[in-house]
Amino acid sequence: QVQLVESGGGSVQAGGSLRLSCAASGYTYSSYCMGWFRQAPGKERERVATIDTDGTTTYADSVKGRFTVSQDNAKNTLYLQMNSLKPEDTAMYYCAATRLAFEYGGSRYAYQCSSGDSDFGYWGQGTQVTVSA
Repeated sequence: QVQLVESGGGSVQAGGSLRLSCAASGYTYSSYCMGWFRQAPGKERERVATIDTDGTTTYADSVKGRFTVSQDNAKNTLYLQMNSLKPEDTAMYYCAATRLAFEYGGSRYAYQCSSGDSDFGYWGQGTQVTVSA
């Protein structure tokens, strides 16, 4: 059973920083993509940042240069360091991981970060980030 549990959200003033964490358990793939999404009230969900097995990262234009995604494989934890926060960053932030794409040679391979959002099959419960002006 795959579980993703986010933490680290909170309230901060504009210009401040927060670090989100996502603890993963039961997620065992030879290759995969993990990412952070966010959704503000009345807005569509937005893919914020992703990282794949070899450490390649992608970012939404709105957060480039301010957010950094990273992972600690030893701790099975995904992070999102958010600096220079803006009020428009206010949203519920979700950790997600891609689902199984195929199995080969006894190993399991999940969809890569180039896949669509529908290929993220595992989601955390979310953590709220509120940035005040």
